[in-house]
Amino acid sequence: MARRKQPPVGSQFASTSFRDPSLWQTPFLDYLEAECGMSDNTLQAYRRDLEKFFKWNQTTGRESVQQIGVATLTRYLEFLQELNLAPSSIGRNLVAIRMFFRFLMLEGIVAETTVDLISSPKLWQRLPKVLNPQMVDELLVSPVAAHDRYYRRDRAILEVMYATGCRVSEVVGLKISDMQLHERYCRCTGKGNKQRLVSLSPRSVEAIQAYLQHERPALIATAGKDEDYLFVTRSGRRLNRETIWALVQRYASRVGCGPEISPHTLRHSFATHMLAGGADIRALQEMLGHASIRTTQVYTHVEHSRLKAVHKQCHPRG
Repeated sequence: MARRKQPPVGSQFASTSFRDPSLWQTPFLDYLEAECGMSDNTLQAYRRDLEKFFKWNQTTGRESVQQIGVATLTRYLEFLQELNLAPSSIGRNLVAIRMFFRFLMLEGIVAETTVDLISSPKLWQRLPKVLNPQMVDELLVSPVAAHDRYYRRDRAILEVMYATGCRVSEVVGLKISDMQLHERYCRCTGKGNKQRLVSLSPRSVEAIQAYLQHERPALIATAGKDEDYLFVTRSGRRLNRETIWALVQRYASRVGCGPEISPHTLRHSFATHMLAGGADIRALQEMLGHASIRTTQVYTHVEHSRLKAVHKQCHPRG
């Protein structure tokens, strides 16, 4: 793709960008999508992070991107820490700012950037919340006909999330055409629109088949057309991420899992249980769709912490 040689909005882009986000938002996000291949969720996260950065600069009297230096960025990181943001969130904010200034350099708006001189905060690796297998079993069967109108759909969603370790955004994007139930696998689309094949468990296949036979036909009949998405609302439209979050938390509360349970908890539990069962770390990386093995290695720490607890409990000198 040919790169623009002139700033898309002229010199005003640099001089008033902190006052009017609309001057930078569209061209920068277009750049991230077209040239960097970022997903919509990542784009929206970067947009929110940069809006926060711009608002902070407004309150501190800065108007131009040329006024940003190491001291300014250091003060901004201190501001984020005062908001009690997690180290990972602060790191993501810094990445968004770094990407923005690289875009400004490409457009000829700034001659150099000092953002790269600021290193990401050293992240303390927080171990993810993981459910034990018994609690997972209770969660997966918690949707029941007596209390839940679309219990087959909800059970299929929970089963698929735990069977595949898919992200919630990947689950909402699943289509009927992605499913190969007889072969027990499906195709999901992850970050950066990268596709991968994930295996389905026998229980998840049974749950999907029950949902497809007994509930989905009535749901899509309401919409008057079938958009091919696997999981749909009562009006026949694709489920969104927020609905699945609420769904998971409702059933987690029902079985007493605690308030911190989310769709990602099932992904963490899948990964940890796979390692406990002897899965190879590289194979797990492929299953989860991680670009880097370093992201997957956090689960080795989770499993090690579980083994330490077992050792302490069972060893005669523990």
